[in-house]
Amino acid sequence: MEISPKDRFVTVYGRKPVLEALDDPALSVDKVVLADTARGPAAREILDAARSRGVAVQRATAQRVKVLAGNGKQDQGVLADVVAPRMKPLELALSEGGLRSVLVLDGITTPANVGMILRTATAAGIDGIVVPRRGVASIDPLVVKASAGVAFRAPVLRCGTAAEASALLRSSGFPLYALDSHASDTLYSASFGGRAAFVLGSETSGITDDVRPHITSWLSIPMAAGVESLNVASAAAVLCFELVRRSQDR
Repeated sequence: MEISPKDRFVTVYGRKPVLEALDDPALSVDKVVLADTARGPAAREILDAARSRGVAVQRATAQRVKVLAGNGKQDQGVLADVVAPRMKPLELALSEGGLRSVLVLDGITTPANVGMILRTATAAGIDGIVVPRRGVASIDPLVVKASAGVAFRAPVLRCGTAAEASALLRSSGFPLYALDSHASDTLYSASFGGRAAFVLGSETSGITDDVRPHITSWLSIPMAAGVESLNVASAAAVLCFELVRRSQDR
């Protein structure tokens, strides 16, 4: 299947993030897009950095840069498409096989949480992290920063919405688990099969209504001292490393 550029690259925008990407030899930058109004030392620094890396620079209108960046206030007239080697459409990943553990982000709009989840899940060896194009914070410089740069190499799987991802996973034979503080079954007592997907909802509204019908089991993380719940990134860390512990016990 043909892969859209949006499912191949992480787009960073703003002078500092673009320069950092160009200065990092571990990253492969596909292209830089610079507003045709960009002039002066800042523009020259970007042009020089791109030239030294052999990266093509395209000129575009300032409005076009805003549209491509998806952020009209902070793009500063420049963006760069950074190759994300493990990013692919969820549908393609399912057709290729090999997925055993998958996270699905549902309604998580805080960039810091998305970035920290990408970092934790990648460190734990999770096979795929579904970051939908709609309803979840986009993978932008704020997410990249919160992930400590791991977002570029995280196993990100793309789809339209979390509900679409949930339906695809269920039709492919994945049970879908979701965390809920009131669930009677706990993360530690539940039995997972050879493969499983876990949906992480936002702290304010939890799992969205479109995703709920696809959930096969609800799990809680035991809490003490009257604490009701964890930050979603903290809950993701508990979940991911419980999966690591189980894999080492096999």
